Amino acid sequence: MTDGSLSTRATELFGTRLPIVQTGMGWVSGAALTAATSSAGGLGILASATMTLAELDEAITKVASRTDHPFGVNLLPNAPDAAERISMIIDRKVPVASFAAAPRPEQVQRLRDAGVTTIVTVGAKRHAEKVAGIGVSAVIAQGGEGGGHTGTIPTSILLPQVVDAVAGTDVVVLGAGGFHDGRGLAAALTVGADGVAMGTRFLLTAESQVPDSVKQIYLATPPTGTVVTTAIDGAPQRVIRTDMIDQLESATLSRFPRAALNALRFRSQTGTSLVDLIRTGLSMKQDQDLTWAQVALAANAPMMTKAAMVDGRPEVGILPTGQVVGSIEDLPTVAELLEQMERDALATLGRNGGLR
Repeated sequence: MTDGSLSTRATELFGTRLPIVQTGMGWVSGAALTAATSSAGGLGILASATMTLAELDEAITKVASRTDHPFGVNLLPNAPDAAERISMIIDRKVPVASFAAAPRPEQVQRLRDAGVTTIVTVGAKRHAEKVAGIGVSAVIAQGGEGGGHTGTIPTSILLPQVVDAVAGTDVVVLGAGGFHDGRGLAAALTVGADGVAMGTRFLLTAESQVPDSVKQIYLATPPTGTVVTTAIDGAPQRVIRTDMIDQLESATLSRFPRAALNALRFRSQTGTSLVDLIRTGLSMKQDQDLTWAQVALAANAPMMTKAAMVDGRPEVGILPTGQVVGSIEDLPTVAELLEQMERDALATLGRNGGLR
């Protein structure tokens, strides 16, 4: 990489100018943010889990009308209508599909057969080895600093492990968790990654649909202002520490009925049938070894996130974030962000002799 560009295996795979991916954040990664990212040279990804099929179809249309650059759609592999969403991605010729959890081999195969690039987020070396074995195109190695659902291994340890785990294959590796600028991108490339994926940094841009009042809460959060909790849905999730999080962590039996009620509200909002809600719960219970209380909490989480991210009511919601939130101080446009990242990455690599 000595030609003054940031071309990597990631840019070749995705057909982008920069090796930077905007992750599919529920209620955050809408058409405007996704299109802006792709137009600026990165890979924008729509978050479909919080959309109905009709809303996803409309969002894909909006992105395609705003940019002629590649973009993707994020999926939940155990969603009751996952097959229909995959069909839509294929029919609408969306070039990239990403998964927040390990997909089933047949899902990956179907997408690959249709020429769709697949990305899976992993939090451990063994997970990378597993999904590489079923033919995914790329993995996002997300360290414990990452926002939302996250693991316990720091990015500085996890990323080189994953790079080594898939060495000798065609699997592209992206780092996530703690990245927000060009120096971080350069660091990821230096340890062997092909690029970075970011969530919180894109959440805090002008095109993000999060209310400005909520963005100000993020900007005011120090690096010590986040917490990893299992009280939201039974799985470790990094969020801004608020009074609501403290209440959830101190509550016990009272959480279950509240979660179940909100799960039913979310079901009606997304058009999910009660049968499908139960089927999804059974799948989650089996795949992730959750208790029924944890399943109810997991179904409740989207409503709590929506309260903050869409309705602008952080006092009754949750604020997923990466620990890097404490290093972010502004709300640039996506184009400004990526331009600055490109300049800083090239400058950093230049000082260190570039990559060979």
